[in-house]
Amino acid sequence: MLNEVFFDIYAVPRMTEFRLKNLLQRFRTPEAIFAARREELLEVTGVDERLADDILSFRRDDEQKQRIRKAKEMGVRTISYLDKEFPANLKDVPHMPPVLFVRGELSDADQQAVAIVGTRNATHYGAQVAERLARELAQCGVTVVSGLARGIDTWAHRGALAGGGRTIAVLGCGVDVFYPPENRRLYDEIASHGALVTEFPMGVEPLAMNFPKRNRIVSGLARAVVAVEAGEKSGVLNTCAWAVDQGREVFAVPGRITDQRSLGTNRLIRDGAGIVTSARDILEALGLKPSEKTKPTVEIAADEKPVLEFLSTEPRHIDEVCEGLGMPMPALLSLLLQMELKGLVRQLPGKFFVRQD
Repeated sequence: MLNEVFFDIYAVPRMTEFRLKNLLQRFRTPEAIFAARREELLEVTGVDERLADDILSFRRDDEQKQRIRKAKEMGVRTISYLDKEFPANLKDVPHMPPVLFVRGELSDADQQAVAIVGTRNATHYGAQVAERLARELAQCGVTVVSGLARGIDTWAHRGALAGGGRTIAVLGCGVDVFYPPENRRLYDEIASHGALVTEFPMGVEPLAMNFPKRNRIVSGLARAVVAVEAGEKSGVLNTCAWAVDQGREVFAVPGRITDQRSLGTNRLIRDGAGIVTSARDILEALGLKPSEKTKPTVEIAADEKPVLEFLSTEPRHIDEVCEGLGMPMPALLSLLLQMELKGLVRQLPGKFFVRQD
């Protein structure tokens, strides 16, 4: 449930994760922190006289009340690291966040999770691989974790949803901030088939410094991290470094040695990361043998068959499809949207389309 007092504790000046974790360890709840006597607060490691005074003098302002109202409207929940609902995979992770803000539902099944991460500037190959790996893992009951960024992350979430499985998006901003904005629809789909998770309170913008910090949660929620495409200095390597520090398995998809977006992943393989060519490689390495879900049967309408026959796994531009099929553009776009929702086709950046495997 939403404990609105957590919003207040985060609004106290100079409150840090370290201090909040120690305060919760001592007092167990944010209500008890605010109700504590000054001398009790000063007994907690990291709490000085100034912070104790800030806690005791804190009053909720109108802006804070508005954030809380919005959180309630969105169905946001707060989960402390002391709560039973706190993700099991994160409990023993160094530097774990003391509180998570969650929209959607976390599940015990999420202990069987794999993170799929990669560059924002994905190639068609990278997008196709990320989507396929995520879809195959989801069909085997594995939760797919990623960061909802453009590129590989987006395709990983889409693949998990297409496979009828669960997916968790770890945000580098408040749960009420839709970033990137073009993923708004995907954001809502994830909330309905998994969860959006963040350590940042409502209203926090997606600042650059938030994402390296966010990455420790991406890896911490998963049993393994799979890097699909990454440049030589990609943030993906930061996630993989966190994974190693947390004792997680690291895998990478091999790429062309001439492609700048594969320099990071190829280097991971050189340094000992497992090579991934299919979801089976990941499942076997982790000893995961869940029963495969039956893939739902999708009924193909009569007007969809010519489109499927015309498309292939190689991208075709909307103008080429329109000309090749001799269909009016408005009707074609409506049909393609319908087929995309059914998982029959996939739209790529630039109005290119491919047939879904």
